[in-house]
Amino acid sequence: MTLYDQLGRSDGIAALVDDIVDAHLRNPTIKARYEPLAEDPERFEQAKKHLRDFLGMGSGGPEEYAGRSMPDTHYGMNISAAEYMAACDDIMTTLDANDIDEGAKKDVLFIAWSLKDEIMRL
Repeated sequence: MTLYDQLGRSDGIAALVDDIVDAHLRNPTIKARYEPLAEDPERFEQAKKHLRDFLGMGSGGPEEYAGRSMPDTHYGMNISAAEYMAACDDIMTTLDANDIDEGAKKDVLFIAWSLKDEIMRL
């Protein structure tokens, strides 16, 4: 079973992305980065589509991510280690809440951690 299957395939990943973004909007450490995006429904939906495609493709699914690279997307944001950890915590809490098994959670955490140098302090 692939990570894509373990995350619930397309529908499961869509639900996870919605829950993760909702968690980010409630997280006092990072919500200020997401609130302006949430105020623009078109941009907000486009960002969630990119997240769904990125997670789908990265977990072995058929989705194709057509967004910008991680460094290009996050350049100039100067995301701190605390903000990155807050985002990772939201991801892990969401996976727990959706009963994703430990092996899949470790795989997702590995992916998130492997991207930190492409996202933090740019």
